[in-house]
Parts: sequence; structure tokens; C-alpha cells
Amino acid sequence: MYLLPAIDILDGRAVRLARGDYDAVTVYHDDPATQAQLFEEDGATWLHVVDLNGAKSGNPDNIEVVRRILARTKLKVEVGGGVRSLEVADRLLDAGATRVILGTALVRDPDFARAAMEKFGPDALVAGIDAKAGEAAVAGWTEGSGMSALDLAARMADLGYEHIVYTDIARDGMQTGVDPHAYADVAEAFRNPVIVSGGIATAADIRALAPIADAVEGVIAGRAIYEGTLSVADGVAACAGTYRVSDQLEAEERPLTIEDLEA
Repeated sequence: MYLLPAIDILDGRAVRLARGDYDAVTVYHDDPATQAQLFEEDGATWLHVVDLNGAKSGNPDNIEVVRRILARTKLKVEVGGGVRSLEVADRLLDAGATRVILGTALVRDPDFARAAMEKFGPDALVAGIDAKAGEAAVAGWTEGSGMSALDLAARMADLGYEHIVYTDIARDGMQTGVDPHAYADVAEAFRNPVIVSGGIATAADIRALAPIADAVEGVIAGRAIYEGTLSVADGVAACAGTYRVSDQLEAEERPLTIEDLEA
């Protein structure tokens, strides 16, 4: 399990939205590349980047900002937002992105989702599923898809996808904690571990994933880091220690306790 600090880019700046609301924007840094460097200095090895302009427009509006991040760090970077063509995915991967995240296109263009897998393979792709009340959302979280998030996860597994970011929109940017059961359900449907997104506030929220550690590949944290309730260093350590807590719970045949969360 590993930590992915998040940088959401809107109009060239690092921001966070509350519950995916484009009218509830907080700007955290005018230069996302500098922010990425700070994350790297604090121990991050991965970075989760979303082009919020691209998520709405369907175009890679902030691709030059992404290029600067990739040029100025050695981070492994997954990039999403507006990746709805093979050409855009190709440009991001050629720029140095480790993986590209497909979101809206998974629902609206299943043929593209299939073609992307055939061209790039599972190591270069992430299925990005954003859910509100169990329904997959599209177009930068502004529209419902009419499809169950679990059904979409199962469909992506059938196409050969092996990485998935599952965002609980109601919790994203709200620092309200995570719902481990929801992520366990997605991992079961997807038949692979899930990258957790939405609700992380402290290291204790990461440790709360210990009972489902085998179902979690990574943890995305954004506002918590920017607001200072979770440091990158503590997040990295919590991710690394979650398997230890999981093994201890299994060995002692007991549930997670407050003491485990505060360890």
C-alpha cells in the first residue's frame, strides 16, 4: 500500500474541490510543479494528478502543467481528467506519466476503453470510478451515468484493467473519514485491489483500512495534506504500517481498536 498525494489542476493552479463542486474551490498553490516537488521532498514516491478543466471539457487543458511536474520530479505520476482519446493518452504517457486514468470514457465510450487496453496494456491504465450514492458519475462529477459503480468496476475487470481509483464523491475533500466496506465491495467486484480516494483526514483514517488491507493498493490524500492534518511522511508511514496492523488483527483474531488507530 502506498500514498498518492493529490494535485488537482484548475486554470493552471493546484486546488481542491469540496464534494466535486466547481463553485467550492480552494487554491493551495499557484505552481503545481513546485507543490509536487514539496511532496517528493517529504517522502512521496507517487502522485495523483487530475486536470479538472479537462474533466469537464474532454480536452487535456493543463497538459503543459503536467509536463512541468514530470520534468521537475522523479515521482511516478498517474494523470486523469479529459483522457477520452488514444491520442491524449499517448501524449501523457510519452510525456512521462506512469499511468493515465480513464473516467467518463469508461461509461460513454466502451469501445475506447477496450481499445486503450489493447494498445497500452494494464500497467499504463487506471479505471477511474467516481461514485455518488453508488452511481458512477461522469463529466467531472457533474452528471450521473445511470450505471452502478460496482457494475462498472466488474465491466472494467472483464476488459483486463488491473488498477482502479474509486472516489467517494460525498467524502472527497471533506476529511470525514473513509468507509472501508465500500472499498472492499469495489475490490470484490473489480477482482483486484482498489486505490482509495475520498475522506482521508489523518493517519488514523489510513490505519482504519487495516481490516481490508489486501483489498487496497494505495491511498490518495489531498485536502488533509494541504490543511496540515496529515503530513506526507505520516501518510507514507501509515500506508507501510497498515499491513502490519492487518496481520496482527488476523493473528489475534480481533477487530480493529482505537489503540490500533492511534498507534
